[in-house]
Amino acid sequence: MREPVRIGGTTGHGPGLTELLERVAQGDQEAFAHVYDAVAGPVLGLVRRVLCDPAQSEEVTQEVLVEVWRTTARFQADRGSAMTWVMTLAHRRAVDRVRSAQARVDREERVARLDHTPAFDDVTEEVESRLEREQVRRRLGGPHRAAAAAAAAGGDPRLLPGPDVP
Repeated sequence: MREPVRIGGTTGHGPGLTELLERVAQGDQEAFAHVYDAVAGPVLGLVRRVLCDPAQSEEVTQEVLVEVWRTTARFQADRGSAMTWVMTLAHRRAVDRVRSAQARVDREERVARLDHTPAFDDVTEEVESRLEREQVRRRLGGPHRAAAAAAAAGGDPRLLPGPDVP
């Protein structure tokens, strides 16, 4: 059974979090296990309040604890308590996750607004159709052109006056 860890100073019967972080900085895995036990709950609570998503909160908490293991040598006891340092890492990581998610949503919305380009096949068909209509208009003369224009406009070319009618 592990001995209890004090989160505050060094008084009492167990090592303080500051002392444990110093040992973790030297690669002491057992000390990290004590640090983990002492900070995992508070870190998860803070991260969960920021993120609101349980799965993402657990993931960010794991990232924070890995960061604690890797960067413990940066901890400076004269600048603040060990718990404050850990919780600052946790808060920053959680806020980064929120900002990243919001940036992703903003990016997707911007792309969706800009992505009004018609499909290549639609553009090709429209161009070919216009070219064909233009060729037909050029080849037709006089009354045939008027009849074709009326038909294209939805009128009945049989109702148009013939070539004999003035």
